[in-house]
Amino acid sequence: MAATFLPMTKNEMQERGWNALDIIIVTGDAYVDHPSYGAAVIGRVLEAKGWRVGIIAQPDWQSTADFMRLGKPRLFFGITAGNMDSMVANYTAHKRLRKGDDYSPGAAAGLRPDHAAVVYANRVREAFKGVPIVLGGVEASLRRFAHYDWWSDKVRRSVLLDSRADILVYGMGESQAVEIARRIASGKALHGIRGTAVVQGSEFGEPGPETNSRITETIGIPSYEEMKDDPDKFNKAFRLIFENRDPFSGKTLAQKHANRYVIQYPPALPLTTKEIDAVYDLPYTKAWHPSYDKAGGIPGFETVRFSIISHRGCPGECSFCGLSLHQGRIVQSRSEASILKEARALAQRKDFHGTITDVGGPTANLYGSDCKRWQSEGACSKRHCLTPAPCKRLDPGYRKGLSLYQKLLGVPKVKHVFIESGFRHDLLVDDRSRGYLEAVCEKHVSGRMKVAPEHSSGHVLAIMNKPSFDVYEKFYALYRSICKKLDKDQYLVNYFISAHPGATLEDALSLALKLKEIGLHPEQIQDFMPLPMTLSGTIYHTEKNPFTGKKVHIAKTFRERKMHRALLQHKNPENTPLVREALKLLKKEHLLHHLLPGKKGKDGSSHPGGFSRFKGMAKKP
Repeated sequence: MAATFLPMTKNEMQERGWNALDIIIVTGDAYVDHPSYGAAVIGRVLEAKGWRVGIIAQPDWQSTADFMRLGKPRLFFGITAGNMDSMVANYTAHKRLRKGDDYSPGAAAGLRPDHAAVVYANRVREAFKGVPIVLGGVEASLRRFAHYDWWSDKVRRSVLLDSRADILVYGMGESQAVEIARRIASGKALHGIRGTAVVQGSEFGEPGPETNSRITETIGIPSYEEMKDDPDKFNKAFRLIFENRDPFSGKTLAQKHANRYVIQYPPALPLTTKEIDAVYDLPYTKAWHPSYDKAGGIPGFETVRFSIISHRGCPGECSFCGLSLHQGRIVQSRSEASILKEARALAQRKDFHGTITDVGGPTANLYGSDCKRWQSEGACSKRHCLTPAPCKRLDPGYRKGLSLYQKLLGVPKVKHVFIESGFRHDLLVDDRSRGYLEAVCEKHVSGRMKVAPEHSSGHVLAIMNKPSFDVYEKFYALYRSICKKLDKDQYLVNYFISAHPGATLEDALSLALKLKEIGLHPEQIQDFMPLPMTLSGTIYHTEKNPFTGKKVHIAKTFRERKMHRALLQHKNPENTPLVREALKLLKKEHLLHHLLPGKKGKDGSSHPGGFSRFKGMAKKP
């Protein structure tokens, strides 16, 4: 039987023979029934447990009418801002309104409100008195405690309080959502559920059915009132949250807001292979809801339409990224059988033309990775998995990865299997990666490999928790030699961040000169954006490293931020005035002739679009 969409209208409910729903999920994204969309995943997981689930996608928040269109759910409303924090979705790094939203029909802008989780929850509360509200998704996850909000430039309260929700799910949320539904259905309290936060009148977390010492032992962190006015208290709160984010060692945390407490229970345990397979084996339609056809569909879906998620979790812990905070450090991989089953189904689609566009996760080359600690002790608290160098106890899983890719190529009607997710280049330069990189370059790169060196200055990379630039240069040379050996005309897509905490104008100039030296002229630079609860966002706000207490330079004015970017994109003629201004401030105007548009790199490269074509790699005519 073909999969059908979860109902979005009363008519679709009636087609299923339903008069009422158990659970309604409200999302800031358009409804795309694909495992890359969180609302779809949670909806399908709850449906598989026997609950009747409906979707309200991108409701008009100006009134309660849209929130009432499916009626009152028997159990609860689940609310998510969508796959992105709504402020990131709505605003650029210069705080300007974005012109489009790839998660909306036809990329239309303005279909989700600012701070969507709060707005949606309050509209639901207005429409239905007494119905339980469950928050989830990235926005809720990264705003569960008092946090710095860059867009308003102030410390905001926990989203739990502003939304008046009953419980908040942080992390990926499948096991939490099922347990919450069971508790509400049986009339039980919502205390003590791993991977959740609640508000209560006492600072001591109340135990639930899975009571253990980590659930009942509560650590207090600085209150909202202390944090909002004291950077040192803010940093202390961050350290305590950071130190208790592992599912095996984390304790319950309590943060006071006036006379109430936000209680966060320890993170949910990682899913087993069987459990994660079950999530991705559910009957997704792998399409956008047909109501969007006239608008031209959902542009963001096109990037994942023929992709396969192979794993989740990221041990990289980049300081500016929320992925490891949301998905955790422990990598959870699907089985080969589950992925091959999905590939065979994908290959039977009428719109499939032979190419699986991506097989990956947060880090492409960590499928099947493992550490002996992960399943019983959790990730190390005293060291990072990948920095300053990858831990020898971490098995990157390359044999499993290559075996999977080869078997995928054997699926009937599959002609190409590509990896479009980003690679950790520091995992591709040691003996353990021998053979893996060459095999990937030969068969699984569509012409572009994505890597993220981010910067060249050592102290900036240390704050970012990224490897030193000489590791990138080693990879750069290795990749170039492999592509030359294979006679492959391939590119590197290099991601760099401008104006990250710790980076001065001098550092931006140093990076610009380094990139020119090796022939890289990136057109797409990511301007740093401080995300809630990330280390980089914390440093941006407090101007101190929370682990060392040392002062950190912050480029806070838009003028300085623009100069950082202009130096990195010095080839663009419109940046010349800013480049001149930056060099004058640095008293290095003599370098202007090195950065003027039209100058060639060391190897003569000047490929547009953020890619670098390597010398000697062009195909022979």
